[in-house]
Amino acid sequence: MEKPTTETSRQFYAKVAGFTILFYIAVGLTSVTLYSRATGAEGTNAILADIASHATAVGMTVILELLECFSALVLAVTLYRLTRDESQELAMLGMVCRVCESVLAAIGIRTTLGLLWLAAGGHAPANGALGTFLLMPIPAAMVGSPFFALGSMIFSYLMLRSRIVPVPLAGFGVVASALLVVCVPLQLAGFLKGPVTTWIWIPMFAFQFLLGLWLLIKGVATPASRQPA
Repeated sequence: MEKPTTETSRQFYAKVAGFTILFYIAVGLTSVTLYSRATGAEGTNAILADIASHATAVGMTVILELLECFSALVLAVTLYRLTRDESQELAMLGMVCRVCESVLAAIGIRTTLGLLWLAAGGHAPANGALGTFLLMPIPAAMVGSPFFALGSMIFSYLMLRSRIVPVPLAGFGVVASALLVVCVPLQLAGFLKGPVTTWIWIPMFAFQFLLGLWLLIKGVATPASRQPA
């Protein structure tokens, strides 16, 4: 039987993880919405002019993107804490993946700052070339997505194996994560294009939302390895 303090600690980390997942989703959706509104024009120069007129909104996306980075770090630690008893090595790998996701997303913020600088007339003669580069279809922050997907798959697998969340929920997470592990690299390489690049994220969004709610409200069960035979 686990000590009460240990169980209380696990439930605390579960609720922190649940809240952070939901916070991450809310911040991410807000960031994407603000950025889309500020870059809805056609053509590089028109987009840069649009960004200049929505400088405050784009500046807010920088703050929101930083909050996403911090959220990924919190999830790296809390999900590691919840799953390490099942396999410390795999949980460590999952944590490292989420840390890589955070770091790469932070590096991608430089792109947004570069667009703000260009839109403000920081170097007018280079606006066309630099603007086109910074507005390429796949943002720099997307490079962190494969690490997010792999980390999610590892943590989902460990939750499935340990039974700390319902089996259907954890199994759904494994499938949704595996879909991204396969498809996101293909998207980054240019082999996957069109609406499907949005559709592949729908299962993950549903899983993350349900997992966040479950952890926040229900917490986690005792790992299967610790349950009496």
